[in-house]
Amino acid sequence: MSYKREKQKGRKQENALNVVQEGKAKSMQMGNCFKCFVRKGSKRKDNGLLHKSIAGKEEGFMSQGKSIAIPSVLKIGKGTLDHIGEYLKDADFEQVVIYFGNGLIDMFGMRVMESLKEAGISVREYRELDSVNIEDIITLAFNLPSHVQAIISIGGGKVIDAGKYAAFLRNLPFISVPTSSSSDGFSSASASLLVDGKRTSVPARMAYGIVVDTEVIKTAPEKFIYSGIGDMVSKITAVYDWIYEGQQGVCVPNDVAIMIAKKAVNSFVRTPYESIKDDLFLRELLDSLAMSGIANEIAGGSAPTSGSEHLISHALDKILEVPQLHGIQVGIATYIMSKVHNHRYVRVNTVLTETGFWEYTGTLKMRREDFYRAIDMAPSIKPYRHTYLHEEKYREMAKQIVREDEVLKDILVD
Repeated sequence: MSYKREKQKGRKQENALNVVQEGKAKSMQMGNCFKCFVRKGSKRKDNGLLHKSIAGKEEGFMSQGKSIAIPSVLKIGKGTLDHIGEYLKDADFEQVVIYFGNGLIDMFGMRVMESLKEAGISVREYRELDSVNIEDIITLAFNLPSHVQAIISIGGGKVIDAGKYAAFLRNLPFISVPTSSSSDGFSSASASLLVDGKRTSVPARMAYGIVVDTEVIKTAPEKFIYSGIGDMVSKITAVYDWIYEGQQGVCVPNDVAIMIAKKAVNSFVRTPYESIKDDLFLRELLDSLAMSGIANEIAGGSAPTSGSEHLISHALDKILEVPQLHGIQVGIATYIMSKVHNHRYVRVNTVLTETGFWEYTGTLKMRREDFYRAIDMAPSIKPYRHTYLHEEKYREMAKQIVREDEVLKDILVD
C-alpha cells in the first residue's frame, strides 16, 4: 500500500474515532442517544433542545415522512443456516465477509461456506472475532477487502455488535446470524463496545437481514434461552415506564413503537408450548425479540423495550464483579417492577414459573443486598429519563418487594 493511501486510511480511522468520541460526549448530555421526544415547557429542561446524533442527524420532534430501517430479510426457523446462501443471493449479494464468534468456524463454518458457494457468493474474508474494543473494530472496518457488499456476523453478542458497528462505519448492509436467544441485541441498531475501557452503547447498523436457525439455538445452553425469556417479558414494564414518562410531561412516546412492543411481548407470552426448546416456542421468542428491535428503530431509541428493569440490570453490571447474563438480571427486575407498577405481575410470574426461569435463577444465589444497591443506583444510570425508579417512593417500594415478596424469597439470598 502506498504511503499516501495509508495516510488517507489513517485519517479515516482517526475521523471515525473522533465521531465516536464526539457522539459519546453528546450522549452524556442527551442521555446516550435517548430519543423520547421532549415536550415544550417540560420540567426536564436539559432535554428541551434539539441534539445531533453521532451520525450528525438532528434529533427532537419527529418530522413527517421520517424513514426508518427495518430488516429486508427475516428467516427464523429450522435449518435456515443451510440456506443462507440462497437468502443472500435473492437479495443480490455477491461478495461478503463473515465474522464468527470464538470456536464457531469449527461448528458452523463448513455449512455456511458450502451454502454460499452453491449460491455463487464469494467470501472475501472470514475469521473468528472476539474483540469489542472500538479501536479494533474501526481498524477492522477500514481494512475490509475491496468490493465487499455486506458484513455477516455469526455468533453471540460480541461478534454481532462488532459486525454491526463495522457495517455502520462503512455504510454496508449487515446480516445478523445469532447462535443464541439471550437478548434482542441481534436486531437492534446499537452496539455495546469498549470505549476507553468502558462498556458504551454506540449507534450501529440495523440488520438488513436476520437469519436464525432454531436447531442451532437449541444447541446453546438453556441459560441463554432463559436470558431471552427474561429480556422479552421486560417489554411489559418498559412500555409501562415509557407511558408514565409521557404522563409526567417529560416526553411524547411514539404510539406505533408502543403498539409493536406490546404486540411482540403479547404474542410471546401467549404461545402454547410443552418445552422451551419446542420449535414454535423458539420461533415466537426470536420473532418477538426481532420485533423489539424494530420498535426501537421506530422510536429512535430503546425506550419501548428498556425501562426501569433495565436500569436495575445495568446497575448490577456495575456492582457485581461477575454479573449474570443480561436477560437473567432483567427478568428478575421485571418481576420486581411489575409489582411496583401493579401491572401484569401475575402474567410475568406465570411465564417465569412455567418456563423454568425461576427454577434456574434460584440456583444462582444472587444476593438481595445487591438488588437494594442496584435499585438505589438505577436513576443515575440514565438521569435524563423519568421511570418509576426515578422517584424515591417507588424505589422504596421496589426494595420492600425485594425484601418481602414470597417469590423472591426463594430466588435471592441474604
